[in-house]
Amino acid sequence: MHPTDPAAQRRALQRRVVRVLALGQVLGGVGVGATLALGALLVTEVSGSPAWSGMAATMNTLGAALLAVPLARLARARGRRISLSTGAVTAMAGASVTIGAAVLTSFPVLLLGLALLGAGSALNLQSRFAATDLAADDTRARDLSLVVWSTTIGAVLGPNLFVPGELLGRALGLPELTGGFVIALAAQAAGALVYLTALRPDPLLLAVAEGEAAGTGRPSPAGGLAVLRSSAPARRAVLTVALSHAVMVALMSMTPVHLTGHGASLGLVGLTISLHVAGMYALAPVFGWLADRFGRRPVVLLGQTAFTASLVLAWLASAAPALVAVSLVLLGLGWSASTVAGSALVAEAVPPAERPQLQGVSDLFMNLAGAAGGALAGPVLAIVGFDGLSAALLVLVAAVVLLHRGRQPAPVA
Repeated sequence: MHPTDPAAQRRALQRRVVRVLALGQVLGGVGVGATLALGALLVTEVSGSPAWSGMAATMNTLGAALLAVPLARLARARGRRISLSTGAVTAMAGASVTIGAAVLTSFPVLLLGLALLGAGSALNLQSRFAATDLAADDTRARDLSLVVWSTTIGAVLGPNLFVPGELLGRALGLPELTGGFVIALAAQAAGALVYLTALRPDPLLLAVAEGEAAGTGRPSPAGGLAVLRSSAPARRAVLTVALSHAVMVALMSMTPVHLTGHGASLGLVGLTISLHVAGMYALAPVFGWLADRFGRRPVVLLGQTAFTASLVLAWLASAAPALVAVSLVLLGLGWSASTVAGSALVAEAVPPAERPQLQGVSDLFMNLAGAAGGALAGPVLAIVGFDGLSAALLVLVAAVVLLHRGRQPAPVA
């Protein structure tokens, strides 16, 4: 095919966009992974009480939720390049504020820094949608899944930089536990540079311009919530992603508590969570290929089937740590299939000009659902136990299955 063929040029551009986004995800994953465990430890040290340790994850999740919509609006106005790099710069500010809070021993300032660090998670979520802007219909889910998969590299590398981070922090004369945040700052700076310099032409602006030229993609002044109210496919897609995330977070977050309460070693707990994370990301490209080959809906239902198997196994075998580990792997696989296919549905529910605001609302609901799932899982665990929690979560799985009953409309081009 001639190198000036428009279709070939578009495919080449899309491949480059996916590579840039994947590199940005690796760098962002290093930043998030390097601070994930350190945040809880730093909160404990600064506050003087382990009772506050959960605030690290809570503030990060709330920060990601609150920043999702503003970053989406920025993407609509200025494109993915500016939005993603702004998210990375905001995460850099969060790392800087967190380090300053440790120096000042200020708990309120520390919470602010951890919330700003949530921008790293928000931009990682937006990146998967950026991979769909110029994607062809038959490769959209695969391209999205490749960006999701690339998060694994940074997420695995980040926690292993604990010791180098402490050596770096000590060399800079910083307080203990802040070295990882220096690494996070550097990783996000590199990510911002990658987005600013390499994401040209901007995939979203190009997709919107193509839609305007075809008369189908004029920018809408409506916000994401208005788009959600007016589109049944959009509501179904957003609820699929949010409810699936709530199921995953609720069971995953209570598993360490359940296992340690039944005498499991920290090594077994760590292995179980590692296997769960592998289930979340390792097979994402496979689910992307399946979604492109057989459709989004069958893969969503496949994910809910994996969720059902996971929850039933956790319900019936909660006293067997090895089977709980298998349950967590199935939980990760269910999340992966549901999130990849569900995110593709979000991207296809509306025209390109309306996608950023819908995607921002989807990420907002996803983070809020995860925060609610994690917060409510604790009281449920205390009242009805791990097996009761697993049984209760089957209600959310049934809700997602009901959302996808019957024939689904064709995607919006």
